[in-house]
Amino acid sequence: MRLDKYLKVSRLIVRRTVANEACDAGRVLLNDKPARASAAVKQGDIITIQFGTRNVTVRVKEIRETVRKEEAEALYEYL
Repeated sequence: MRLDKYLKVSRLIVRRTVANEACDAGRVLLNDKPARASAAVKQGDIITIQFGTRNVTVRVKEIRETVRKEEAEALYEYL
């Protein structure tokens, strides 16, 4: 699955266009490397997102095309 779509489906970032902009600005790291929005996300990958001065780091637990809002947090775990 593409990184921008995963960020939207998991609700780490609310909109896919915002996820694209964050990737273009270099604020999203995939396995400690700057990632493009089109990068492939696999189970076990580590994603770090910079929100201003705060960093959020998660490990991908599961990949699904669609998920309900209540179940979105089951797709990743905070590190």
